[in-house]
Amino acid sequence: METAFATRMRHVKKSFIREILKVTEDPSVISFAGGLPNPASFPVEAVSRAAQAVLAEDGASALQYSTTEGFLPLREFICARYAKRFGLHVSPEEILITNGSQQGLDLLGKIFLDEGDGVLLEAPGYLGAIQALSLYQPRFCTVPLREDGVNISALRDTLDRYGPKLFYAVPNFQNPSGLTYTKENREAAAALLRRHATLFIEDDPYGELRFAGEETPSMRQFLGEQSILLGSFSKIVAPAMRLGWICAKPEIMEKLVVAKQACDLHTNTFAQRVVARYLADNDLDAHIAAIRQMYKERSDCMADAIARYFPPEVRCTRPQGGMFMWAELPQGMSSMELFNEASAMRVAFVPGAPFYVDRTDAPTLRLNYTNSDEAAIVEGIRRLGRAMDEMLNGRVCCAQ
Repeated sequence: METAFATRMRHVKKSFIREILKVTEDPSVISFAGGLPNPASFPVEAVSRAAQAVLAEDGASALQYSTTEGFLPLREFICARYAKRFGLHVSPEEILITNGSQQGLDLLGKIFLDEGDGVLLEAPGYLGAIQALSLYQPRFCTVPLREDGVNISALRDTLDRYGPKLFYAVPNFQNPSGLTYTKENREAAAALLRRHATLFIEDDPYGELRFAGEETPSMRQFLGEQSILLGSFSKIVAPAMRLGWICAKPEIMEKLVVAKQACDLHTNTFAQRVVARYLADNDLDAHIAAIRQMYKERSDCMADAIARYFPPEVRCTRPQGGMFMWAELPQGMSSMELFNEASAMRVAFVPGAPFYVDRTDAPTLRLNYTNSDEAAIVEGIRRLGRAMDEMLNGRVCCAQ
């Protein structure tokens, strides 16, 4: 059978996180592995009322085929949200509703990438983007992150040397690092991008989840139509609805619509109408404020536990929002070996290597704090700290 498969499949690996989640189905495992919103944040009753209202008032249309672009009131809501948050003025014609923002990545790969085309990624970068874009066999290049955002000097050199067609990034509470680009960093990055034909894909699934610091502008405010925006309702309503969107200029949108028609005709009409009704009947800002407070408490709890239980040699980011922290181990310490040690102690995380396109191991790891209660966070970090201590002590003993 191996010769029957398309060549592109040789370059795409299984999602490491999806495979880890199979392990964490065991309720005795404390998992910091998945990028899962806390189910306590899901507006179950409000969504139930919205679904009943949609079926009662417009059930036949809600269950029928629909337009590829998506339900107009939902697209209008997204436009209004961009205007409220960033002062961005986009039209519904610039919005395409997708099956989560993950489909947005796939569609962008379809319309832009030929084999060997250059794609620039952050290092570390979002695993889902690496997997989705790998199907189109691009030539990946990477630029490292610093605490204030992308490394500007490295970005300049990479753009000049490789001239990538696309630059995919998560400027707000980046997955996996939790870092956020400062306003100054965004301005500097945009100034470099404007000298090139590189399109900037700004993925913003976590931007509404800020619980500290000040709001930062969208890269679109600096790049205009040289940017493409990806968004999602998964983190602020519910992930099972699988509703995301792409915001792009009309010339790009025309190709995206054709690609989506060839893929699945349109996104789930019923889910779109239910979410649109939920948004119309409820106070989204109040709902998001409650999520922010919950995640702030979880983040503070994890940071305090890390300070108490992790060895001092381990450095961790302190995010201002989003869902993740990123830990850097001492050089020479394997996060894959740590994963095995921690698994034996019934605690899971994501080792750093899958977030790079050119590493099989890395002394880094990602921790999710949103999907555990505070008691589980403290106990899980205690176990993980013990695993780190045992590895470090074992290494010292070996050196002696």
